Amino acid sequence: MEEIITLDYGSGGLKTSQLIESVLLPAFSNEALNQLGDGAVLENPGGPLVFSTDSFVVSPWRFPGGDIGKLAVCGTVNDLSMAGGRPWSLSLSFILEEGLPMKDFQEIAASIAKTARETGVSIVTGDTKVVEKGKGDGIYINTSGIGFLLPPGKTLGKSAIRPGDRVILSGPPGCHGTAVMMARGEFPCEGQIISDCRPLNQLSAAALEAGGVKIMRDPTRGGVATTLNEFTENTPYSIRLEETAIPRNPSVEAACSLLGLDPLYCACEGRMLAIVSPEKAEDVLKAIRRQEGGEEAAIIGEVTSQYPGKVILTTPLGGSRILGKLTGNQLPRIC
Repeated sequence: MEEIITLDYGSGGLKTSQLIESVLLPAFSNEALNQLGDGAVLENPGGPLVFSTDSFVVSPWRFPGGDIGKLAVCGTVNDLSMAGGRPWSLSLSFILEEGLPMKDFQEIAASIAKTARETGVSIVTGDTKVVEKGKGDGIYINTSGIGFLLPPGKTLGKSAIRPGDRVILSGPPGCHGTAVMMARGEFPCEGQIISDCRPLNQLSAAALEAGGVKIMRDPTRGGVATTLNEFTENTPYSIRLEETAIPRNPSVEAACSLLGLDPLYCACEGRMLAIVSPEKAEDVLKAIRRQEGGEEAAIIGEVTSQYPGKVILTTPLGGSRILGKLTGNQLPRIC
């Protein structure tokens, strides 16, 4: 590890894993934290609770398809949902930079309120701090959330994954990261790419009700490829993806091709990955497709034992390549 913190440590890829494994886990190790899920399942006399927290530093704060306010609600709602929970209540904390226009702050607050109403969660506590001009980049937001485990008593995790399980992706990858990058105006591009930023609580509830779900994640920093590596690392299993089965967004693929990026490593903020038992995969797929935002869901691969710990992509020409974790910082400040 380097002697200083670099942007790579916030990429969600290999460096982030190193930071967690070498600093954070040794310092704070406990049964709930060691699962390294999107949210922690906590035992409670009234029934298991799901808890999660996240911080948001996206730049620019407004982008096609959303803004930092919508993102802050969706991010924590989605983490709770991916842990198998029904989101209930959120905390909301702001770090504001001196000089932020009041109208921008009002717009962000209105977006938070709108998204919270749409997802059925309440903002129940919070905090605000203001830092000197030049020390906060406008606005940072933290949200924490709690929810109820659904169905009661069932904890999701990669320990349940077995060969033959299917991999389901709820829609085309990479839309959020590419949309934010284009919103910065740094690259010429015809047309507009819309972020996939959306809550996933309805999709996850539908998948759980259909049954057979082993684990769910929203592939944010590091994208689909990095998230799937988190499923397979330190296990005797691998995941084989079929490139032709992955939902596509032609505009995202064109932009990524122009810039030398891979959509499978670009962040999503409204896509769900699920590993599902083979006998229930079609039922889960149909259930997801009936929900808004899941219309393009597809079975994109299968769990195998051929290459333990690896994620393999089969290309249209019949070749294969290994998809590792994201190395470096592909797109800074995207969430």
